[in-house]
Formats: sequence, C-alpha cells, structure tokens
Amino acid sequence: MGTERKRKVSLFDVVADPSVSGKISKTNGAMATGSSNGKNDGSSLVNRWNGRPYSARYYEILEKRKSLPVWQQKDEFLQTLKKNQTLILVGETGSGKTTQIPQFVLEAVDMETPDKRKKMMIACTQPRRVAAMSVSRRVAEEMDVTIGEEVGYSIRFEDCSSARTVLKYLTDGMLLREAMTDPLLERYKVIILDEAHERTLATDVLFGLLKEVLKNRPDLKLVVMSATLEAEKFQNYFYGAPLMKVPGRLHPVEVFYTSEPERDYLEAAIRTIVQIHMLEPPGDILVFLTGEEEIEDACRKINKEIGNMGNQVGPVKVVPLYSSLPPAMQQKIFEPAPPPSEEGGRPGRKIVVATNIAETSLTIDGIVYVIDPGFAKQKVYNPRVRVESLLVSPISKASAHQRAGRAGRTQPGKCFRLYTERSFSNDLVNQTYPEILRSNLANTVLTLKKLGIDDLVHFDFMDPPAPETLMRALEVLNYLGALDDDGNLTKMGEIMSEFPLDPQMSKMLVVSPEFNCSNEILSVSAMLSVPNCFVRPREAQKAADEAKARFGHIDGDHLTLLNVYHAYKQNSKFLIPIFPTI
Repeated sequence: MGTERKRKVSLFDVVADPSVSGKISKTNGAMATGSSNGKNDGSSLVNRWNGRPYSARYYEILEKRKSLPVWQQKDEFLQTLKKNQTLILVGETGSGKTTQIPQFVLEAVDMETPDKRKKMMIACTQPRRVAAMSVSRRVAEEMDVTIGEEVGYSIRFEDCSSARTVLKYLTDGMLLREAMTDPLLERYKVIILDEAHERTLATDVLFGLLKEVLKNRPDLKLVVMSATLEAEKFQNYFYGAPLMKVPGRLHPVEVFYTSEPERDYLEAAIRTIVQIHMLEPPGDILVFLTGEEEIEDACRKINKEIGNMGNQVGPVKVVPLYSSLPPAMQQKIFEPAPPPSEEGGRPGRKIVVATNIAETSLTIDGIVYVIDPGFAKQKVYNPRVRVESLLVSPISKASAHQRAGRAGRTQPGKCFRLYTERSFSNDLVNQTYPEILRSNLANTVLTLKKLGIDDLVHFDFMDPPAPETLMRALEVLNYLGALDDDGNLTKMGEIMSEFPLDPQMSKMLVVSPEFNCSNEILSVSAMLSVPNCFVRPREAQKAADEAKARFGHIDGDHLTLLNVYHAYKQNSKFLIPIFPTI
C-alpha cells in the first residue's frame, strides 16, 4: 500500500485504459426483439423471472396493459432501440411509458452475465422519490414478482433491491452517486431517463456523463423519456438520436379561465371545489397547490366546508399528496371515491390535493376535474449573497398543459385555471427554466470533481450555468478545504463527496470528532436534511409560535433544533407531535 496513491479512478481514466476498452468491445450488445424467451404477452404459463405460475391477477392486469397507447408501439420501439444506441421517446401523460417501456426492454435484452449469481440490470430514473417507490410497486405487481426481488427501487435513505433485481427504479441523484463508484455504470445494460422535461440538476449532470459513457460502452443503450420535450434540442444534444412519439389516452378537456385575477388562490381553489361538488356530475377532483403546509391547510378547510353542508351533497375523501408524506399515506391517492352515505344518495367524490408531483410523475385514474391556481414552488439561487430559497412562482405554459391533461384520462374533463386567459398568454413562460440555471452548484461541482471531471467550463452541459455561479461554487469548496488552490480535489474533498449533503454540512460532520461533538452535529445535520419539524397553520399561528419558543436557544436555530431533538428523545415513549399537524 503506497502512500503516493493517485486520485480515485474516474470516468475519463477508465476510458483511457485500453484493457477496459477491450473488455467493452467484447461485450455482447445484441438485442433479441420478440425472442421466445423474452415474450411476456401471457402465452407462457410460468413466470420467467421467478419460475412460478402466473396468478389470475397477472392476466387481469395484462389486459389493462394491452389497452395502453404505448403497447401498440411496442414492436416499433424495440426495433428502433435495436438499431440505435440512444432513443428519445416523447409520450403524453397517461400513455403508459413509465411502467411499460422498462418491461419491454427487459423482455428484449439478455440480462445474463458470466457470473451466474449476478444479472445485468435496467435502470429507470425518476426525479422524485414518491414516483420511484409507487411506480416500482406497480411494475412488480404487473410482472407478478415481489417488490425488492426482481423489481426494486433505490432512493435516498432506502435501498429496496437485491442480487436478483433486474429492473431498478431510482432517483436521478442515486444513479449519479452510483457513478462515483462505478464510472462506466457497468451493472446496467439499458438506462432509461424518465421525466427528462423536468430538467432537474441531477438529470442534467447525467446527460453529460452518459454521453461520455455511451462513447466507451457500445453495449449500453440509453432511452430518454418525457411528457413534454423540446424534441429538437434533445436530438441535437444526443447526436441526432431518433425521436419516437406515443400519443396519450386523452379525452377532450374543456378549459375555463377567471374573468379577473384572484386575490387569494387558496380561497378561490376551495370555493371552486365546493361548487364542483355541488353542481357537477360524478368524477374525482385534482387540485394543485405549492407545498405541505398549504396542502394540509386546504384539506382541513375542504373537509370543514363540505361537512357543514350535511346531506345536501355526497361524501368526500380528501387526500393530500406531497413528497415528505409517508408511503402508506401516498398510496391513498389510488383508493376509490367513497360510496354514497345512504342508499340512493348522492355519489361520493375523491379530492386529491397535490404539489406538482401529480403533474407528470404519477397518474391517478378517475380524475375528471382539475383546479390549477398557476403556481408552484421553485428553487432560486442568488450567487452574490449565496442564498438558496424556495419561492412560490408562476408555472410555465408546458406545466399548465400537463395539469389540464390530467382531467381527460378516463372521460371528457374540465380544467379550471384560477387566472385570466391574458395572464396565460402573456405572463407564463413556455418552458420551466432548468434547475441547473437557478441552483447552488457547490455540491454538483464536488460530485463532478469526484468523478474526475476537472474542466468544468467545457463539461457538456445541455444548458451551461452562469460562470459566476460556477466560480462561487469553486470558491466555497476551496474555502471549506475540499479543493486546493489549483482546483484539485483534496483528501478532505474526497471524504466530503461521499456524503449526500451540502458541502458545508459534510465538512461539519467530518471535523466534528476534533471538537468532541459528533453526536450533536449528527443530530443537527439529520434534522436539517429533512422537512422542517415545525408547522405553523394559518388558523393557529400564535399557538405554533409559542410552542416553538419553548425550544428557542439564544445561539441560533441549530441549537434550537438540538433542543427539539433532545425533548423528543426524552418524551418519545408518548410519540405525539409537539404541535399537532392534523
């Protein structure tokens, strides 16, 4: 073990190594489209993945799968993928691309390796943890296998996969972290980047990385999938890759605008829900709001308003949906609407109150009415003052179209936009700005340095960030000791890059043993990595502030959080929230 150990192997070191290139060229990249061992159309009675007979539920779901628009283009998709290394697929919401395309690929690709204990895998990335979990569960059910076995998922803080896993849904950030230890992503035969139109920070970095990987792994295939996409831009970026379009299963959607701008979109949304429930035919309602607190507040108000109307209207089931909601609660969005409260009474209705996660990531059947206030929370970064914040901002026209499309999944629907038609035409931008143009890049720069990418200015970003933002990120990393004065990764920087945290927090954790405060720093870091533990409902702000004041510390918020954690530990046997969220 020499002390003069060079920096860790990177993507570009691997590319330069002729022995590795030789291995790659020998890899069998052939695809068998529709071969007998790959067909999964129900003709075989035994499941090829676990060797068990198919259940009755499998055949029931198979019929539904065959009715999806994407199923009609299965052969065309497999033929195009066989002939090309990269394929761009634009599928409208509800086309079935997220659940079906990975299964089509799985049927057509040979997953065996010389090591019989391990199989090659297919990766399908999702921008959101909720989507990765719920979609993987659905696909496991469709394939008649156990979640965590043949089909798994990997998200921050949770890996539900095994050595038997052949199809893995994971967040784009998790795939990026895997690239740190496996620069050529050699575990994967096909990588599918889903929801590419969301242009998250991790997705944009993966675009640049995978372009390099594809050059040096002829056996690897890449499928870029999206609901709305600037198709030409993506085709040009991926060297003229073929574009395939899959229509959605959309019924006509009638769009309504307000005649005047609304002063309070939350009150307007609740008013619209009550009117729909009183006057419109049966059908579930989807409401888009901006965040957890607003959604919980709206759910309480909707239940109260409709509860006050008694038997004049049918019963409702109000279901929230946001990323920090526990998985069991998230699954409630797929439950049916409640039955009438009495025989022959008015039908029940399900009301889903969601963030923009319900725009494209998840498809909820039964939605007939959509209420769109026209806002979403967006991350904004000011490099001059080095502050990143979430601001409630107007959505883009593309997002507005996606939201409206949610109403026409099962029957003709209606979309109520709580803004004027003039605002839609003049005030909304066409596409949402990529996250990379409005984020703090310190963590991204550290990740790229760890991957061995030293020339950040010439890294192949689809939309290059502002030079000032990159310079600020390099300054911060140098100040923290993660980069030396020449911009090279230090030993400290290597350790920091292993943590899925902001560089400031990872440095704090790494040096905490020197100050004998590791336990405290771990608690503070953990609490800063999850949603805020304090809630402040509109109707009880004074009580919430008083409850928070009991934990206040003169030296700031970090020690306040530590006080909360210690109080929780002392009282955890009671397991009740300090200030109730419901």
